[in-house]
Amino acid sequence: MRLILLGPPGAGKGTQASAIVKKYDIPHISTGDIFRDNIKRGTELGLKAKSYMDQGLLVPDDLVISIVKDRLLEGDCKKGFLLDGFPRTLAQGEALDDVLADMDLKLDKVINIDVEKEVLIERAVGRRVCKSCGSTYHVKFSPPKQENICDKCGEELFQRDDDKKETIEKRIEVYLEQTRPLIDYYTEKGLILNVDGSKSIDSIFQDIINSLGD
Repeated sequence: MRLILLGPPGAGKGTQASAIVKKYDIPHISTGDIFRDNIKRGTELGLKAKSYMDQGLLVPDDLVISIVKDRLLEGDCKKGFLLDGFPRTLAQGEALDDVLADMDLKLDKVINIDVEKEVLIERAVGRRVCKSCGSTYHVKFSPPKQENICDKCGEELFQRDDDKKETIEKRIEVYLEQTRPLIDYYTEKGLILNVDGSKSIDSIFQDIINSLGD
């Protein structure tokens, strides 16, 4: 199963991605995770990516495409993959088509999780992440047992720069301007699978697998 997961910041892509890759036994390829790992390690790529992400801007295409291409060539992608966070622009979508064509591969579906802007902002600004193990919480929907302390390792939680209100509003604006055209692009190709992201986590996942099948 070769899939793309689309949706604005705060749509719950990460949660659904985890369930999808477990269901279909495919690797989860998240450009956001790749960038954050590089930022944590202080690599040149990480520093470049952080300068864009902290402003709520998209990381330039050439950086993202090169990373994704290398990842798709790894052995665990032979039976499929789930791309999360890429492509984000029409240019990236077209570049991905070229990469897949070179590999003699085709996409099966493009899952689009759709959520209203107000809901997205509430979800994002309440997110907290563990500084040590990376576990994610939400101050309203899934709070830790002890305020600002990770249930798993006991370390302090923090709010990522790209989850702050001003940044998330900018990210949504950028998404609407640059990423939404991908939905039209994949709709024309007959690949789009629209999902109502305002439902519960379980309901959203059930809608996805009902449409994809086994």
